[in-house]
Amino acid sequence: MMTNFLVLDLRTRTMMVIFGCLLLFSGIFLGAWLYGEQGQTTNLPLRKLPPGWDRPFGTDWLGRDMFARTLKGLRISLEIGLAAATCSASIALVFGLAAATMGRLVDVVVTWLCDVGMATPHLVLLILISFACGGGAKGVIIAVAASHWPALTRVIRAEVMQLRTSDYIKLSRRLGRSSAWIARHHLLPHVAPQFLVGLLLLFPHAILHAAGLTFLGFGMSPHTPEIGTLLAESMRYLSTGMWWLAVAPGLTLVLSVMAFDVLGNNVRALLDPKTLRE
Repeated sequence: MMTNFLVLDLRTRTMMVIFGCLLLFSGIFLGAWLYGEQGQTTNLPLRKLPPGWDRPFGTDWLGRDMFARTLKGLRISLEIGLAAATCSASIALVFGLAAATMGRLVDVVVTWLCDVGMATPHLVLLILISFACGGGAKGVIIAVAASHWPALTRVIRAEVMQLRTSDYIKLSRRLGRSSAWIARHHLLPHVAPQFLVGLLLLFPHAILHAAGLTFLGFGMSPHTPEIGTLLAESMRYLSTGMWWLAVAPGLTLVLSVMAFDVLGNNVRALLDPKTLRE
């Protein structure tokens, strides 16, 4: 009885953490929508103001509200991270299923691609792909999506390889079910939790690498108030004492990444009964 109560309490706390994270991300999108283009409006009499009650993140060298710019930058970063992580997780799902179900040759090729992808330095691969794709949002999404799928592919492949030896899979084959039918009705539902958790845990990497690419000049346009752009612009003014230009966007980026990591771990705990009991 006590064990069931503790599991129920852990499940309740897990749900509360997940709800809190979702509420935080909803607040970012809502705040960016409410502020609109306010972060783009210059106001020279109010330039270089430090953080205060009226403007919690201060203003920049053109008098633009850094709180509004940070919210909009976070929204753009989250949108890019969502698109990149979804594409990368989808690639991992297709490759993982193919490696485990389409024969020895396909398995060897996919495993080799995973080894190459994991052995290549991420930053170098990101810069090369983004530069080849012309930069911008498209280049960042393609670069992040094309470089983050190997680890999740290995997880999905291992799950499917283990599942192939199950009795009900063997029974389905004896009943004449095709590989496509088995994959759709048996394999996909089984790997769906791993896919969802892997997608959520890819978000922090996608957001950080997208911001890093923009910071280095290989990502978004300088006119787009993405977090990487804000951090790159702040480097020119740190020596003049305008520390808030880098600290405020940097802290919000770190907190958002940590929130996604907490969200992914709690969803994994919720979907895995053994983890929840621990």
